[in-house]
Amino acid sequence: MKIKADTGRCIGAGMCVLTLPQVFDQSEDDGTVVVLDAEPSADLAPAVNRAVQLCPSGALSVEE
Repeated sequence: MKIKADTGRCIGAGMCVLTLPQVFDQSEDDGTVVVLDAEPSADLAPAVNRAVQLCPSGALSVEE
């Protein structure tokens, strides 16, 4: 699993950080997504997928 983030599309809602703070953070400059772990362990897959679904701007995606 590899997480892709489009920071140009991100609106800084922070749903990803609220869902999975060990994988996502927000930039202090503009609040856009920062991926802390682009290839998280398989046990985090359900939470990663939930964070992707909750992203209101569609800035996050996952490649298997």
